[in-house]
Amino acid sequence: MTDLAAASRETIQKGSQSFAAAAALFDPQTRADAEMLYAWCRHCDDVIDGQTLGHEREVLAPDEVQRRLEGLYAQTRAALAGEPTDDPAFAAFREVARRRAIPEQYAIELIDGFAMDVAGRRYETIEDTLDYCWHVAGVVGAMMAIVMGVKPGDLVTLRRAQDLGLAFQLTNIARDIVEDAQNGRVYLPADWLVQAGVPQDAIADPAHRAAIAGLAKRLVDAAEPYYASARWGLRGLPFRSAWAVAAALGVYREIGVKVVARGAAAWDERVSTSTGEKVGLALGGGLMAARGATLDRWRKGPARPALWSKI
Repeated sequence: MTDLAAASRETIQKGSQSFAAAAALFDPQTRADAEMLYAWCRHCDDVIDGQTLGHEREVLAPDEVQRRLEGLYAQTRAALAGEPTDDPAFAAFREVARRRAIPEQYAIELIDGFAMDVAGRRYETIEDTLDYCWHVAGVVGAMMAIVMGVKPGDLVTLRRAQDLGLAFQLTNIARDIVEDAQNGRVYLPADWLVQAGVPQDAIADPAHRAAIAGLAKRLVDAAEPYYASARWGLRGLPFRSAWAVAAALGVYREIGVKVVARGAAAWDERVSTSTGEKVGLALGGGLMAARGATLDRWRKGPARPALWSKI
C-alpha cells in the first residue's frame, strides 16, 4: 500500500465508520481508489467548514471562507491537470482521477456544492434541496461508480449511482436537521417549513421538535424511491463493488428508518448503526448484490422512475 493510500484509509476510518465498513468489501485496488477519492471529498468539506474529519467546527470569517473556496477550485483543477502538490488529499485525488479518468465536470460540481454553503443558499422547494444533494453527494456517487469501473458514458448506471448519493444526502439532512440549523445551515425546503408552521430561524427550538420530526419523515420518504432506483445499478458493477454499495445502502437506509422511529427524540443524540447492525446489513447487502449479478442481470430491469435527476 502506498503512503497516499494508507493516509486515505486512515481518513476514512476516522471520518466515516459506515463508509469504511462498506469499503472493506471492495477488491484491493478499488478500495484504495475509493478511499483516496473519499479522502479528497472529506478534506474539501472540512476546509470549508473549518473542521477536522467532520468534527470541532471553527468559526471562520466570511473572507477566509471565500479564500478557502477559491483555493479548493484552484487546487482541484491543478490536480486534474496532473500538477505536483504537497497536499496529501489533492495528491491522492490527482492519482485516482488520472487512473480512473474522472471527468473534471464532476469534480468541479462537488466544489460548487460547497460554494452553495458559502453563499448561504436558501432552498425553496424539494427540487432545490435535491439540487444541493446532487452537488455534495449525487456527483460523489457518480465518481465512485467510475472508480468501480463504470464508463463515464454509461449514463444508465451513473444515474442509478447518482440516485444512491441523493438518497444518502436526504438521509443525512434528516439526521442532522437540528445540528445544521444550530450551525446556521438549513437544507429543508422553505415551503415545507411554512406548511409545518416552523420559522426558519427556529428549527433548533425544542418547541418545534414534533413538527421537525414530521419534516424529517418527509425527507426519509423522499429518499425511498432513490434507494429503490439505486438497487438496479448494482447489476452494472463487479460483484465485490456491488456488495460494498449494497452494504452502504442498507446502513444509510437504516439510519433514516431510525430517525423516523425516534420521532421528536431523533436529535437527542446522533443516530447511528451499531457494529452488529452493520454486520447484518453487510450480509444482507451480499444477498442483494448476488441477486444483481444473477436474476437482475439476466432480465430486463424497470425503467428509472420519473425522479429528479441531474444526469
